[in-house]
Amino acid sequence: MNNLKVFSGSAHPKLARAICEQLGVPLGAAKLVRFTNENIKVKIEENVREADVFVVQPSCPPVNEGLMELLIMIDALRSASAARITAVTPYYPYVRSDKKDEPRISITARLVADLLAAAGANRVLAIDLHSPQVQGFFSIPSDHLTARTLIVEYFRKREDLANHVVVAPDAGEVKDAAGMAKRLGVPLAMVDKRRFGDDEKARAVHLVGDVRGKRALIIDDEIATGGTVIESSEFVRREGALDVSVAVVHPVLSGSAVSRLRAATAITEVVVTDTIPLPPEKQDPKFTVLSVAPLIAQAISRIHDGRSVSELFA
Repeated sequence: MNNLKVFSGSAHPKLARAICEQLGVPLGAAKLVRFTNENIKVKIEENVREADVFVVQPSCPPVNEGLMELLIMIDALRSASAARITAVTPYYPYVRSDKKDEPRISITARLVADLLAAAGANRVLAIDLHSPQVQGFFSIPSDHLTARTLIVEYFRKREDLANHVVVAPDAGEVKDAAGMAKRLGVPLAMVDKRRFGDDEKARAVHLVGDVRGKRALIIDDEIATGGTVIESSEFVRREGALDVSVAVVHPVLSGSAVSRLRAATAITEVVVTDTIPLPPEKQDPKFTVLSVAPLIAQAISRIHDGRSVSELFA
């Protein structure tokens, strides 16, 4: 594609290369140096003057270092006279810090949006933000993709799909779960789950809907510690579900989440996407990984050509 360039930070080069393969363009040449004083230098090693540039960098450990790396790369591209710079953040940094629910705290997702614009980004491309209002934090154009369509297509191939029920693990996920249930043509249920304190532990107290004799499909936007989906899966099994599959977009898998999911006998399969890299220690036969590379590549192509991105979800 004429004057289209894709660069990658160090967070997820495998995904960036897969995107480039889909687009038929080489991955942009850049050099990252980490000095002994923990400073970072990014050097763009090819001409990007008047180019339409996309920088792929999801948020994953080390989160703060990755964010700083993204900002420095965007600034370097701006200094190199790129015509347009799009920050591609499959998992957006600090996405859960999207509201002021305590006194004297930062709405950090908005701060990140300001930082991207200040660094020189002209556009942001993200996947399945934790809350829709995050898109409103940007002072620059943004495109919000969803990888839930990939999950729908995956489960649609099951021969016994009619015996499934989509389960929302809490009230906040009901809208998205209802949309997936509709697309799959199966019923919807919801776990009334309560969270107490700051320990991230969730407790299911009631089930709205019927899972008895059904194969339950628990939907969420991400797995962090795994507490929510594990609690919900055990609850729906006690309510009579035959088995439980879990499907999320972002496999954050922080703390002991992987070992907890491995030990969770109520869960038979965990379906995730590769918006966040899964290192070897976080992989397991129970996990199925769907690639978002074709989705991002299509969006990049449409942005570059000035075509509609929303048509991807029509």
